[in-house]
Amino acid sequence: MTGPVVLDGLDAVRASADTALGPTEWVEITQERLDRFAAACPGATAGWLLLSMTNLFMPEMVQVTGVSAGLNLGTGAVRFTEAELLPGTRVRARGSIDSVEEARGGVQTTIHIQVESDASPAPVLTVDAISRWLD
Repeated sequence: MTGPVVLDGLDAVRASADTALGPTEWVEITQERLDRFAAACPGATAGWLLLSMTNLFMPEMVQVTGVSAGLNLGTGAVRFTEAELLPGTRVRARGSIDSVEEARGGVQTTIHIQVESDASPAPVLTVDAISRWLD
């Protein structure tokens, strides 16, 4: 892990387009994690577990200081692959700040996240996470 990129204030966020993020630390997918997710979200696939883990990975990739709030507005494009998520598999994320736009009360970013697995040569999930950082 290279540590999170720290952006101090909205001007730093404004200047952050095309910034590479990550990779994060590896996280092992344990049988317990799979079982707990299945109990909490009956019928959900392992891809949905990976999508939920992007909120775990985000602060490992980027931290914004000097703002009043950071809001998760949801996602843009999400692409699941057919990769199987077996116990013992390790996953991590890397990404980039793809766009920065002025928005009401602050600045909005789209961060493209790729979740990779030590069991697959290609990303097992890609997602565009949309955040708003308030002055």
